[in-house]
Amino acid sequence: MYHSIFVLLLFLLSFFVHGSLSDPRATEAALICTNKSAALAERQTFIANFLATMGTTTPLVATQRYAAVMNGTGNTTVYTFGECMKDLSQTDCNLCFAQSKTRIQYCYPFVRAIRGGRLFMDGCYLRYDDYYFFNDTVDSQDTTLCGTQDFVGNHSVFGANVKELVRNLSVEAPKSDNFFVGFVNNGNITVYGLAQCWKLVSRTGCERCLANAFYNISSCTPKEEGRVLNAGCYMRYSTQKFYYNPSNTVGVNNSHQGYQLAITLAATSSALALVLVVTAAVFIMRKKILKKRRERKLVGDLLATLNKSKLNFSYGILERATNFFHSSNKLGQGGSGSVYKGVLPDGRVVAVKRLFFNSVQWVDHLFNEVNLISDIHHKNLVKLLGCSITGPESLLVYEYVPNQSLHDYFSVKKNLQLLRWDVRYKIILGTAEGLAYLHEESKLRIIHRDIKLSNILLNEDFMPKIADFGLARLFPEDKTHISTAIAGTLGYMAPEYVVRDKLTEKADVYSFGVLILEVVCGRRNSSFFENSSVLQMVWNLYVAGRPCEAVDPELEANFQEEEASRLLQIGLLCVQASAELRPSMPVVVKMLTHSQDIPLPTQPPFLNSSIRGANQIVPLRAYNFQLESDTQTSGNSMTESLIDPR
Repeated sequence: MYHSIFVLLLFLLSFFVHGSLSDPRATEAALICTNKSAALAERQTFIANFLATMGTTTPLVATQRYAAVMNGTGNTTVYTFGECMKDLSQTDCNLCFAQSKTRIQYCYPFVRAIRGGRLFMDGCYLRYDDYYFFNDTVDSQDTTLCGTQDFVGNHSVFGANVKELVRNLSVEAPKSDNFFVGFVNNGNITVYGLAQCWKLVSRTGCERCLANAFYNISSCTPKEEGRVLNAGCYMRYSTQKFYYNPSNTVGVNNSHQGYQLAITLAATSSALALVLVVTAAVFIMRKKILKKRRERKLVGDLLATLNKSKLNFSYGILERATNFFHSSNKLGQGGSGSVYKGVLPDGRVVAVKRLFFNSVQWVDHLFNEVNLISDIHHKNLVKLLGCSITGPESLLVYEYVPNQSLHDYFSVKKNLQLLRWDVRYKIILGTAEGLAYLHEESKLRIIHRDIKLSNILLNEDFMPKIADFGLARLFPEDKTHISTAIAGTLGYMAPEYVVRDKLTEKADVYSFGVLILEVVCGRRNSSFFENSSVLQMVWNLYVAGRPCEAVDPELEANFQEEEASRLLQIGLLCVQASAELRPSMPVVVKMLTHSQDIPLPTQPPFLNSSIRGANQIVPLRAYNFQLESDTQTSGNSMTESLIDPR
């Protein structure tokens, strides 16, 4: 009985320490691109063969955990190999490999015609080249990576333990199907390690590769961690346990005494504490299982949507449309991807977004854009034309909006024409109409969650287009609010959302109010300190009866004072601390288009070093937000805000 309790406690302790029972170890150890280039005449064929091998590799890894494929003839032949570490589950293997396909893009042959690259993740390996390398063991591009932190303790004992461990790994792995893990504990210092040779490397080749790794990795001590990344094998040691326990584990030294102590401690633990720990673990595990089910459902729904629609674009077509994502066509980059200008075969100019893969956030963004927004059409919403998920990376295709974003017109690093007063009014009204449509007029009730200057794009007639629905949330008709993890941009988020995770359409209204004040004043609300807050400045002038003094001085009085006063008052109404006092977006549209009376606003929530709302103060350090910067780029930049895990 005591042994069972001990095992359970160790299991739960491991769970809480590592935060998860599953880890794809998708941390990049190294990306190594070759210096060989394809001739211009061969480039298109080489790229096509590269994409073909990548498409074939994925299903093979998903079924047999490794893949070795080739495609093409002569100088355009591409060889690709991928394999997961043998201690990973199949699910973690799939996740690691999916991310490696995206990260190896920096060695893609699209622009620089690079003919080879290898990516070492801590959970998997992916390589492509123009020659048969499947049984290579060592070569000139082999790399040894040592950690940055020195071991704190007896360096002599630590070094001896590392040497003993990696020697054991290099000897045992070739005899155990090219894979071995284990640890050594001498002098109360424990070191963990893993060694694996790739599937097609022979036993003799594995012995040679790991002997080389043993020689090179020993130079990493006294660093706490070290890796050898060879053509035919991978070896790692660490003071932290990073692997899962398969059946073949190196024998442990001097561990019996510690085991007996653990049993004694476990036996004296109270039954109540055990029940609490077990209950907490079950709750967390259930939450993680539900989260994974949600991910699978999102992907399934997305695939079903694509199969029934005309949204699916060929990866090759989009690749050629952007001149293989040439830097001269790059419009901008945000947290979830880069955007490129492209011209389709039918002459349509589009914006193509290359999504960065990052697990749930990537799935959410793609699902929102394709499944939630694709059927919604309005003159003030950027239109999604389609996507591609069949190539080595996921792409989204939007209508091209040429006149950049509002952010660019109020950035000190941009030299663009001054927006006239009538243009600013049109932009504010159009944005309000787009939000009113999302909130109450479309067949789905949608909260954008990230209304800000950089997400309002301007077409050739300076008509505003709301962009970037990666954070959007569907708002059920029978709900008064929904609770969700905070995501957005600092300076635009409503206080009730920041403080209580309470999300309603009034969060968008608040963001829109900030945007009104920024556009009228020609000044970004880039700080929460009183001396630079647009909200503070406008409120002070409004109370003093001089609201028009807040209008952008660059306009040099070329504006209608009554109209400006109304806009500022509407903006202050939208940023009131109480969500209930803020008008709905349809009401805002009426205020902007009719000469009706406008209610008097109450004081907005001033944020000085902290986020205030509902008589609560939350320090800024309590949350992770994105600050709007001056480094936005032009065109359909559609910059991303930080997405907190959900």
